[in-house]
Amino acid sequence: MWDEFVYQSLPMRVVFGAGTSARLGEEVDQLGLTRVLVLCTPEQEALGRRVADGLGSRAAGVYPHARMHVPVEVAARAREAAAELGADGCVAAGGGSTIGLGKAIALEHGLPVIAVPTTYAGSEMTPIWGVTQDGRKRTGRDPAVLPRSVVYDPELTLTLPVPLSVTSGFNAVAHAVEGLYAPDASPIISLMAREGAQAILEALPLVAARPTDLAARTRAQYGAWLCGAVLGATTMSLHHKLCHVLGGTFDLPHAEVHTVVLPHVVAFNAPACPALTSLLGADPGGALWDLATKLGAPRSLAELGLPASGIAEVVRQATASPYANPRPVTADDLTRLVEAARHGERPTVS
Repeated sequence: MWDEFVYQSLPMRVVFGAGTSARLGEEVDQLGLTRVLVLCTPEQEALGRRVADGLGSRAAGVYPHARMHVPVEVAARAREAAAELGADGCVAAGGGSTIGLGKAIALEHGLPVIAVPTTYAGSEMTPIWGVTQDGRKRTGRDPAVLPRSVVYDPELTLTLPVPLSVTSGFNAVAHAVEGLYAPDASPIISLMAREGAQAILEALPLVAARPTDLAARTRAQYGAWLCGAVLGATTMSLHHKLCHVLGGTFDLPHAEVHTVVLPHVVAFNAPACPALTSLLGADPGGALWDLATKLGAPRSLAELGLPASGIAEVVRQATASPYANPRPVTADDLTRLVEAARHGERPTVS
């Protein structure tokens, strides 16, 4: 029962619906921008060029070099490119890597970001930034990096490969899960977390069966929006801590790591968080693991590239500084959890 809480909404504009990316120029104009740098990954350069073409004279250029985990050297080169082109803002078209790069530019130069998400990562809804240097991922919160406008066009997700759709969706569910037990949760956050997670979990099997089903894609992106908003408004806990260490230190793929780790963290925290069983059933971690298996997602950290020798380093970093979690976590607990995730074992509530 909620009888005392604090809730603060984030100052951003969301435009949602099939075909809305065609109105991107209106969002640029509304912010008073005149020369925006379009960001994307090398794999999505064609998308970046289409976005720039649609913006016409509003586009200062395309920077197609975004990379996973936002290496500091990539961020530095992007900032230099923005300055050389005289950009007064950025349009980040893509997933978490691209939006993360936009945030890195905003953090240093204050350039406003318009996000056009093509995955279900949720980074576009948060003031959380992250960069990787020397095998360590640093994260922080700053309102300056929060995108001013987010344009959700489900049509842009129709070509997102099913494997990435699944892992990106699990990444989104992870945001909702941690929001359910965050110390700064509120009734609004809990409502968004449940609605967002349910939407994603219902949509993913449909997307896997019919990748071009626009209704299923729309449902998945709706869930991703809510899950991202949850992450933006609450404190991250054990799950995100582990994933940041695994990604930053071992350069493991972001969404896939979330997919593998989430069932194990859910199983561990379930005894201290009844909301998890209310959302996912009596065996919440096992239910997530079963769904991921059914949809063909990776099941082990070993297949993603984590060596057995790396477990101790993951545990060391994850216990080096305090963070919120509904259940106390010891080094032995983490060792067992990471070992199980590395071997791909089906988790159970303990």
